[in-house]
Amino acid sequence: MTDGIDFEPPNDGAADEPLTDELRDALDSLRREIRSRFPAPGRSSVDEIDWMALIQTIQRRASTFGMSERSGEVDEFGMDEIVLRRSRPILDLLYNRYWRIDLYDVGRIPSEQPCLMVANRSGLLPYDGLMVSHAIWRTRPELWPRFLVADWLITLPFVQPYLARLGGVRACRENAERLIRSRQPVLVFPEGVKGAAKVFRERYRLKRFGRGGVVRVALETRVPIVPIGVVGAEEAHPILFKWGAPARAIGLPFLPVTPTFPLLGPLGLLPLPTKWVIRIGEPMFIDHLEPDAASDELLISRMTEELRSQIQTLVDTGLSDRQSVWD
Repeated sequence: MTDGIDFEPPNDGAADEPLTDELRDALDSLRREIRSRFPAPGRSSVDEIDWMALIQTIQRRASTFGMSERSGEVDEFGMDEIVLRRSRPILDLLYNRYWRIDLYDVGRIPSEQPCLMVANRSGLLPYDGLMVSHAIWRTRPELWPRFLVADWLITLPFVQPYLARLGGVRACRENAERLIRSRQPVLVFPEGVKGAAKVFRERYRLKRFGRGGVVRVALETRVPIVPIGVVGAEEAHPILFKWGAPARAIGLPFLPVTPTFPLLGPLGLLPLPTKWVIRIGEPMFIDHLEPDAASDELLISRMTEELRSQIQTLVDTGLSDRQSVWD
């Protein structure tokens, strides 16, 4: 077995000889065909071409095509430090001027160990994950939380590579555990698609947190859970209702109908300049729990509901902190 890795036998050069002979014969045949069809003065120049060298040059250049655009600072999940650094002026503009984000209690995030940050899902596109990570980095430069991204977003053309370069990772339990064990903070959204698909009248009412997967990951990796409440992102793309039939034809769970989309076409995809508030809650430490606590379904259910309640309180407080959707 090769565990999914392609296995190639050692190449001692002998296997290449028949292929090289075939290629040489094919090139000789091509030269004869050219001479027969174009016997004019240019025949000698055709004979002088080193076809083997030409083919090798083309192969070498094709194999390195685009490598000048790749960064040497890409980690195993695709985050590119160079792309991230170049994107920070734009992220600062969004933070300071467009969404005018207020961040509270960032000092509650543990500094001596990785943690699992858990936030409410705010809107269809992952602006919330990107801006929460950027907000924390601005005051804690040693931290850049890796935010998990839903499967259906990963499948969209051009979305996955760019999100990956900015720190986005496909949402699954295995990826969360790998990131934590490599001592990186992780930002998750346990409401999933149900949270992203909330219509405007249901905004800021947290959905169920699945089957407790977030708490189970924290218990198995022995890291604290940090609740986070995000206000403002759900109004950046307020969903009036969901259109199902045309969305399924293009592989989306639904097509959102907002005040600007699809009425304004591509322009309607731009988020609205709402006022954002991000509040960090008190960490839930689990050091006092037994190592086998991850198998206690009753404990996991109770902790999941407690976590959901804490985030709902942070969201409610964030809503009371701002004067309106725009201020």
